[in-house]
Amino acid sequence: MKKLLYIFSLALLLAGCNSVKKNQRLLAQGNYEKAIELAVKKLQKNTSSKKKDGHITVLEKAFQKNVDKATRRISFLEKQGNASGAKEIYYTYQNLAYIQDKIRPLLPIYSNTLKRDAEFTLKDYSSKILDAKKGYIAYLYDEAGLYMQYQTRKDYRTAYNIYCELEDVQPNYKDVSLKKENARFYGTDFVLIDLKNSTNQIIPTSLEQELLSINTYGLDKFWTQYHTQQDSAIDYMYGVTLNFKEITIAPEKLNEIQQRRSKRIKDGWEYVYDSNGNVAKDSLGNDIKKDKYLTISARVMMITQSKSAAVGAEVVYTNMKNK
Repeated sequence: MKKLLYIFSLALLLAGCNSVKKNQRLLAQGNYEKAIELAVKKLQKNTSSKKKDGHITVLEKAFQKNVDKATRRISFLEKQGNASGAKEIYYTYQNLAYIQDKIRPLLPIYSNTLKRDAEFTLKDYSSKILDAKKGYIAYLYDEAGLYMQYQTRKDYRTAYNIYCELEDVQPNYKDVSLKKENARFYGTDFVLIDLKNSTNQIIPTSLEQELLSINTYGLDKFWTQYHTQQDSAIDYMYGVTLNFKEITIAPEKLNEIQQRRSKRIKDGWEYVYDSNGNVAKDSLGNDIKKDKYLTISARVMMITQSKSAAVGAEVVYTNMKNK
């Protein structure tokens, strides 16, 4: 038993050493966020254990190095003065605040190796985040507007995606909702479907409606819409003609199935009698009753009426711009 406990303790010690070595490698490789994540995960279990000292040391160093790295990057982007850097600045500040919030519940963390509390300089990034957010939103708004000015379907679609990103960051911003709808409209390929009957037969109205039902074919996609009725306000990009060559309608079929069904149902109640033939009483002196059941039966005739049609057609796709 003692041998098993020794082996188990040794395995735990080795596992702890391995995790510290892994974290030290992450730190040496410059993967500071991963090192912080692993250290915090280990320390959340127990901050007072001596085995955690290695993670405390790594966490202290990784935190400071990550702050220095992020600060240098933000400084570079601000000096560069490129509006497209607003997104990276915003999310870098967000990430710095997120890391602080992960470490803050663990503080103070005493290190037996360092003989002191680990040092973390925590800052309030809220003003920086708000300022960066304003710059990021302004950049997205202007960028989407620029793509809208190009007036091509591809650019309208790009503008739509940018407006969606903007709404994720700041819902209900200015007139973004309306602009997004316009980008979706102008970025959509509208296709007009027309039915042409070359069969010399009269197509039943119900069949014609079914053939022209777009839901039947499942054709509509996000950037493609099919219309069976022309809208004068829409500039159609493509046309589809369904030229029916042959329609064969089979005679009606009747299929009859007869079944017998039974069911037990409640049909009133009756008194319960004791061995002397008297109505039985409950503990309160009330007459005891019970439900009466009977079984009913019925013959059910199910009639299925069906009619089928075979359709042969030619599908002609036309570019409405160059015919």
